[in-house]
Amino acid sequence: MAHALRLARRGLGNVWPNPAVGCVLIRDGRVVGRGWTQPGGRPHAERMALDAAGPLAAAATAYVTLEPCAHHGRTPPCAAGLVGAGVARVVTALTDPDPRVAGRGHAMLRAAGIPLTEGLMAAEAAELQAGFLSRITQGRPFVTLKLASSLDGRIAMASGESRWITGPAARAHVHALRAQHDAIMVGGATARADLPQLNVRGIRTPQQPVRIVVSAQTLPPLAAQDDDHGPLWRVEGTPAQIMSDLALRGITRVFCEGGGQLAASLLGAGLVDQLVGYTAGLALGADARPFLGPTGWTRLAEAPRFALAETRPIGPDLFHRWRRV
Repeated sequence: MAHALRLARRGLGNVWPNPAVGCVLIRDGRVVGRGWTQPGGRPHAERMALDAAGPLAAAATAYVTLEPCAHHGRTPPCAAGLVGAGVARVVTALTDPDPRVAGRGHAMLRAAGIPLTEGLMAAEAAELQAGFLSRITQGRPFVTLKLASSLDGRIAMASGESRWITGPAARAHVHALRAQHDAIMVGGATARADLPQLNVRGIRTPQQPVRIVVSAQTLPPLAAQDDDHGPLWRVEGTPAQIMSDLALRGITRVFCEGGGQLAASLLGAGLVDQLVGYTAGLALGADARPFLGPTGWTRLAEAPRFALAETRPIGPDLFHRWRRV
């Protein structure tokens, strides 16, 4: 299952609106087939693994990170595919909350007499599937807020100069995180001031993230959609409305890179699920620009709490990742 989860991670950022799933087939103690959800969401992981295994799938044990689908879409149900291949046993990490599945895949396997084990490495699978699960159960994508700042929480000089507070290793790491999200979001003021690329650079990725600019005004002349830039969407409304609309359009994971007012609005609305920070070893002073705009909070209890999930040095900078409590 750990192997299947590593495979599933390869699909993050390029399989939406589908979940990123991994599947490993084991027969007589060795891997005979493996697969993960392909770019655009198809073929599914189980189909890839079954095709790789061929006749060796018969009598194999299938380890799947999410309950196999049970509905007919553009492809036949994966649960039926496992039954038809003659697998001897299926082990899954999570039940799929999608109403089109929601236990039906497991039921199809049981009805065929295939032994089924559920819940193996469920916590790890749920963290990996956080975007898909949020879209289905909460009606909004999973939101990561990125903050790159000085030691005193500043993102730019008073003049707006900001390149570069963090070093090249941290910036390369940001691109790796961008590649794991369906969309990159910034506020209109940031788009107009910086004309950002909002794409993944230095890493080969099957498809570029959607570029989302939150603005009620006409967008500045950002790069057109091409092989190096994803679709450009201008959105407006309250953060909650925007996130709901994005979920309806299939987005499961959003990587927000500011600016300060958009970050404060998302935090204030309780929409930030994960916060990633890059802290550089310099201090810029109170006249420099803070990474958060005004929040309107008057009591400490109003500020959302996050629990530290990971911290490590990246080049000369410190990376820290926090999950909402």
